[in-house]
This record gives sequence, C-alpha cells and structure tokens, in this order.
Amino acid sequence: MSPALDYFTNSVSQTQNDSRARGTMDSSQGSPLDSQPYYNPRLNPENYLEGPLSHNPATRLRQMLARPGIVVAPGICDGISARCAIEAGFNCLYQSGAATTASRLGQPDLAIATLNDFVGAALMVCSLDPTMPVIADADTGFGGPAMIARTVTQYARAGVAALHIEDQVQTKRCGHLLGKQVVSREEFLTRVRAAVLARDSIPGGSDFVIIARTDSAQVLGMEEAIIRLKLAARIGADVCFIEGVRTSELLESTVAALAPKPVLVNVISGGLTPSFTTNEAEAMGAKIIIFSLVSCVAMVHAVRAAMQSLKKTGTDFASAQGMDPKAFFQVMGLDAIVQFDARAGGTAFEAI
Repeated sequence: MSPALDYFTNSVSQTQNDSRARGTMDSSQGSPLDSQPYYNPRLNPENYLEGPLSHNPATRLRQMLARPGIVVAPGICDGISARCAIEAGFNCLYQSGAATTASRLGQPDLAIATLNDFVGAALMVCSLDPTMPVIADADTGFGGPAMIARTVTQYARAGVAALHIEDQVQTKRCGHLLGKQVVSREEFLTRVRAAVLARDSIPGGSDFVIIARTDSAQVLGMEEAIIRLKLAARIGADVCFIEGVRTSELLESTVAALAPKPVLVNVISGGLTPSFTTNEAEAMGAKIIIFSLVSCVAMVHAVRAAMQSLKKTGTDFASAQGMDPKAFFQVMGLDAIVQFDARAGGTAFEAI
C-alpha cells in the first residue's frame, strides 16, 4: 500500500474518531469519509524521484515536490516582475491573485478580478519560459463545480503548473485581511473534488497540481483548518495550504498533522504569518513557500519614489539609475529575440 493510502486511511480515521468523540461529525463529512480515498497510481510521488527535470512545467513541479529541498516561488504581478524573478534564478513562480488584481485592474484583492483576468495574466507569464512551473491563485474557483472545471482546464491550457482553490465565500478578500467568511466543509470539498475531476479529465493524463487552501483558521480555528485539509487530501488534493499560520509552532504542527502531504506556506511582510525565511520554513517542514506581494509592494515603493522625484526635479535621471532603454529591454529578453531573428536569417536587428 502506498504512503498516500496509509496516510489518508490513518489520518481520516483518526479525524472521524475525534469528531465523533466531540459530537461534531455531520453529513458534510459523510461522502469523503465513507468513500475510498483518492489514489491515482500515475501521480504517485515515487514516479517523480528520478530522471532529468521535465520540460512540462506541471511534471517538473511534481518532480520538485518529490525530491529534497523547498520550492521557493516569488510572487509576480506582471511581465516585468516575472522577468526579474527569472533573471534572479528562481525555478518556480507564483501568480498572486492580489498582485494580479492590482497590476491588471488597479484594484484591491476583493474578488474583483475574473477568470479571464487571471488566465490572461497566466498566458503571458507562462509564455516567457514554457518550462518554468507557475503556481497560480484561483481564488474560489469563480463559481460552482462546472466553473471550477473550466478554471482548471483554462489554467492548464495556459501552461500553469498548479493552482490553489480556497474555502472563502465567493465575495472573498485577501487572506491577510480581517472579516473573512468561509463556506461549509462540504462546499469546500465539492470545490476540491471538482478541480481533481477536471484535472483527471484532461486528455492524455495531466500532471497538473491541485492545491487545497483553507482560510478557516482565522474564522473557525486551526483544528477545523486541519480537518478540512485532511479531508481535501483524502479526495485528491496534492498540496495543503493553510492561510495565516501565525507562529512557527503552528506551522510545525500543521506539517506534522498533514504529513506526508506537502504543505505550502504563504509569507507576506506585515501579514498574519511571520516573515519566515526560506531556510526557516524548510527547517519547519514546509515544502513550498510563496512570497505573494514581494514584487508588487516593491514596485509601489519604487514607482512612488520615481514619480515623486520626477515631480520634484522635473527629470527622471535619478530614478533611472543609469539604465538606458537597451539595458531595460535586455532584462525583457531583447538578446534572445535578436539572436533568434539572426538564426532565422532576419536582418531587422543587425544594429540595435
């Protein structure tokens, strides 16, 4: 029997016993607990332990999850931030919902961006390096099961490697704001189940990674959050994500409770979760760490300073810091395009 089956059988049975002892077992748990746990032998982590990293981003992410080391994914908000992250040497990117909403719409993270906004952003980011795994925020899935299936399909077609889907109500907000509301366990599990079914229906057998996220810790407590993620893992979620883990002790206990499922931790400076470093998070057992607002917050500071300097001095010389147009375009991939044009026999960029 695989480790995944052992884990789900033991952990969910314990959850069932604990819930009955508390008198809190209800119909919302019946379906996942009464059925056999999800198991797809093709997606067994053991299948991804050896061999070179795949050119398929979803397969590559599964390889990274199965092998030693934490996956570090900086939050990107547009093409510039994605290019800078790639230049810095990161091997995974995170398309933050908050950052995408801010960069594409100039709006706060309050369920304003649509599926089309998110997919449009993903198409651009994934095109920059088609082998780079991109983990993308999918909010609540943008609707019921059919809409969630559409979300998974469109994300996968865009080249996204993984998405996370959460249990907030449809009129959601950033997970690090107050006043959150969550749906019932059963509705959350329906969302996760729909995502898994949609992934498994992609022709050819997709390695797309489903991440179950719960925001219930701040609303209903850590115990409920753990139960929800155990149930989500039982029905096929590949990775577990509790938003707003407030202490290192809670992160460690979360990892232990959900083992061996990989756990994702979201770090936002000034948010609910402490500013764990990648090394600290790895030492506590986290498998993925995302820094959701690292690019867009830095961008606000930099652009504010540049605009204030221009307003005050009447020139952008100081804010440019010596970067001329060609140097800027080189960060955006200029050299690769010039070289490709020359290899194809083009002459348009002989001098540039």
